[in-house]
Amino acid sequence: MFEWSETDEMIRGAVRGFIDKEIRPHLDALDSGEMLPYPIIRKLFSEFGIDVLGEESVTELLARQRKREEALAAGEPLPERKSGGGDGAFSGQESLMAVLVSELSGVCMGLVTAMGVSIGLGATTILGRGTLAQKERWVADIVTMKKVAAWAITEPDSGSDAFGGMKTYVRRDGEDYILNGQKTFITNGPYADTVVVYAKLDEGDGADKRDRKVLTFVLDKGMEGFTQGKPFKKMGLHASPTGELFFDNVRLGKDRLLGETEEHKGGDGRESARSSFTAERIGVAFMALGIVNECHRRCVDYARNRKLWGQEIGRFQLVQLKLAKMEVARINVQNMVFMALERSRAGKPPTLAEASAMKLYCSEIATEVAMEAVQLFGGNGYMSEYHVEQLARDAKSLMIYAGSNEIQVTHVAKGLLAQ
Repeated sequence: MFEWSETDEMIRGAVRGFIDKEIRPHLDALDSGEMLPYPIIRKLFSEFGIDVLGEESVTELLARQRKREEALAAGEPLPERKSGGGDGAFSGQESLMAVLVSELSGVCMGLVTAMGVSIGLGATTILGRGTLAQKERWVADIVTMKKVAAWAITEPDSGSDAFGGMKTYVRRDGEDYILNGQKTFITNGPYADTVVVYAKLDEGDGADKRDRKVLTFVLDKGMEGFTQGKPFKKMGLHASPTGELFFDNVRLGKDRLLGETEEHKGGDGRESARSSFTAERIGVAFMALGIVNECHRRCVDYARNRKLWGQEIGRFQLVQLKLAKMEVARINVQNMVFMALERSRAGKPPTLAEASAMKLYCSEIATEVAMEAVQLFGGNGYMSEYHVEQLARDAKSLMIYAGSNEIQVTHVAKGLLAQ
């Protein structure tokens, strides 16, 4: 893949029309937190049929799984798996999602974060690890955005060492589990209807806390002992509510343990999270492309129209240098996105190390481009009216989001040394 298809460009035009009509007029309200992102996302899904597409995809996926399980129980030959694509809610629609994510990110990245965590982490984790009954119970409502999901792994004292420093724990109580602990920096946390929670199993055997098994549970809003904190005030991503979650002796039946077994065939919760990390970091490249594209567009327009000493500032070499570097960044990030899309279509998605490398580069260059955009606009760039200051605030989050860039270096290096 070396360029966007005609279909991609048609979708881009339609998305831009929606953005101009439904998002730009509300940017101040979204940035202040006065307006929540979810109604806009639902309207977007409705207008583009994404909710119908997601529901049909999930229905088909679960029907295939049901047939396989019935055949297995009856001792009959298993039905052939559908060739091509994966088992995600939007498998085969990666190009569509890349266009959607990049276009939205250039205007209001908080919308993308709220949507991406709900579907890309929440629904995907349940699809990847849940039983058929669990998938039927939760997934369709999440992929259609009828309900909002959160994905809770980060804790106040864990930082990038998500598993080693994890203190949230569950202990067995008969057939049930009792959950205690706290999560923080949780996207959608304040308003989520469904929450995927990672916790360590305390078997009371004195085992090293760092090595204890990690289990994955699904909670619903309003459960006794489960409290959702108020939204944090943040530097950027204001349209994406972020907060804390508290668990005080929350009783969980086995039906809320993903896979309904502690010995999951896909490994413990660590393996589940690593798979999610890969997808999340590729998603950062899509978001970074949106930031770079929007900064690039605004700066070129400004350089053409802003005049000093009787001439457009685009005639000045220092301004030209900034524009040229933005163009190089745009090409590089877009090529990384094309590579990820092509690999996905070929059934060979990037490894965790490769996804970490993409995240490391794309987040850094997006932040650099956004800060240079502010500089190019001068005093105007520091004013909210010109939007580049919001792009800079939002871009910086990409260097922390989905694992800090410092931890990406470790993952890239480990991947290289393991070859």
